[in-house]
Amino acid sequence: MRFEKWHALGNAYVLVEQPDAGALTADRVRRMCNVLTGIGSDGVLEVVSRQVARAELRIWNPDGSNAEMSGNGTRIAAAWLLRESDAAEVEIDVGGRVVRSARTGDRVRQEIGDARVGADETLEIPGERVTAIPVDVGNPHVVVRRDLLSRDDLLRVGPALETHPRFPGRTNVQLARPESRDLVHVLVWERGAGETSASGSSAVAVGAAAVARGWCASPVRIAMPGGELLVEVSGARVVLTGPATFVCAGTTML
Repeated sequence: MRFEKWHALGNAYVLVEQPDAGALTADRVRRMCNVLTGIGSDGVLEVVSRQVARAELRIWNPDGSNAEMSGNGTRIAAAWLLRESDAAEVEIDVGGRVVRSARTGDRVRQEIGDARVGADETLEIPGERVTAIPVDVGNPHVVVRRDLLSRDDLLRVGPALETHPRFPGRTNVQLARPESRDLVHVLVWERGAGETSASGSSAVAVGAAAVARGWCASPVRIAMPGGELLVEVSGARVVLTGPATFVCAGTTML
């Protein structure tokens, strides 16, 4: 099987184009993502079908589960399809949610669609009660504002909220520290992947929450350990802009 490896601010994905939608299994994905047994990545992007400038995408987490949405994953798929099709704009369909994307300089601008910010919720986790902001970006997120960010805090709060009874299907978690009216620093705990250097859908969730709560005004720069993404919020509609970088191509028998 031929593959390409890409990354978006250090968030690595393996992209495969398969004529048979059933060619990948959870076990195969786990082997491919494991650096000791396979290629090593934070997930797999399976191009189920494509027609010139439109592709249907299935997103796999490294634990073999499927993700409903990924900002970084769809941006990588868009960058790949923009190259393959030589089109000015492409569409990536993930479970019926269509993300329209185009090049803007060396970055990709994505019309993500709606991000729905819920009411604040107080949730009990070991050691504290946290004020959580649920955000639906096509996949579930919960944003927690912090005055200080630390990796130890993320490693404690992230898994506790991911598997909290409030989220029976699990959730992505973001710890957010607003720095100014246009900048938020963020640490990400990704459902099915754990600590992540960057996440596009997490950036969208934080940007939408920051504007909704009045922490920031659009556009908002979301600074993660891997780098920055730009989030533009207009009502519920969100546009995400960031890089997608080709790493290598190869074949695997996994």
